[in-house]
Amino acid sequence: MGKKVIFFEVEGGTDKGPDGYRPDTMPMVDALQQRGQEAEVIFFNVTKTQQIFDYVKEHGIAYVSRINPGNLQHEEAYFAMLRELCQAGVMGMPHPDAMISYGSKDALSKLTTTNLVPDDTFAYYTVDVFKAQFPISLALTERVLKQNRGSTGEGIWRVHVVEPLAEGMTTVPLDAKIKCTEAKDNHVEYWQLGDFMTFCEQYITGPNGMLIDMRFLPRITEGEIRLLMLRHHPVHVVHKKPADTADAFSATLFSGAHYRYDAPEDWAALVQNFLAQLPQITSLLGNYDLPLIWTADFMLDTNEAGEDCYILGEINCSCVGFTSELSFAHRVAEEILASIHENTPIAALNK
Repeated sequence: MGKKVIFFEVEGGTDKGPDGYRPDTMPMVDALQQRGQEAEVIFFNVTKTQQIFDYVKEHGIAYVSRINPGNLQHEEAYFAMLRELCQAGVMGMPHPDAMISYGSKDALSKLTTTNLVPDDTFAYYTVDVFKAQFPISLALTERVLKQNRGSTGEGIWRVHVVEPLAEGMTTVPLDAKIKCTEAKDNHVEYWQLGDFMTFCEQYITGPNGMLIDMRFLPRITEGEIRLLMLRHHPVHVVHKKPADTADAFSATLFSGAHYRYDAPEDWAALVQNFLAQLPQITSLLGNYDLPLIWTADFMLDTNEAGEDCYILGEINCSCVGFTSELSFAHRVAEEILASIHENTPIAALNK
């Protein structure tokens, strides 16, 4: 009997169907089994970590992680187990450190040498560096601060100075009044800069704390462009148009954005440029195999020649869902099989 593809889930959470599984998990299991590849689902439980590891090491040829980070209480133990499985020869889809490297907001600051991210994009890992650099960044242009934790726009702030700075000033005074709009629901708050930076310390301190500081792109009001990838294959493009209100810049459904699904061919310039950058992206983010199912979010900008260009805003590869199009499971199954055959000696496939 050939080895199995193991799908990892956790019990509970709002992403489960009536059968207790994510709605897009069993379609992938079924699609693999239809192609003669053994597959099953295992629910990760931290109290059974060693038992799960031993089973997958013996019976698994690859794993596919389908756990939403918001449902995972013991992330470090889970990732440690996945690392050990990869070291033992089980193929990681994706490797846990690829999940961290691609999914962390500071991926943007690591990609400033590509043409996807402006070079005035900064990552703040300490409060001191944040307080030293951010007033300088804000003096140059309107900014967006993004916390590493959180989701659906929480802790993502559009920040600009209410009154223009005096000519020649290169840093914003701490008592300057600033307008802050949170992406979660586009609500507006007014602060003094110093007080706001003190408020933002919560995003830097604690586990995985960090802030990304990048320039605000006014054309975000034209929509965010999400590219869905299956390893190195573009699948479709989702155009997310923010709500048509004065301060709206968030493209989350929660904030009232409208979604449209397009073919990759409809966004040829974006897709071709992104694919051309993939080798450099892979190198800069740790040289891991590309994730199985992942997304890259872009915003429109205008380059020095007055042409459209696309700025990367975020990568997600932890647990990208496709519950609205379950037939996609067959393409995923084909990609899993292709990846296994590319990375596994023929003799090992039949063990």
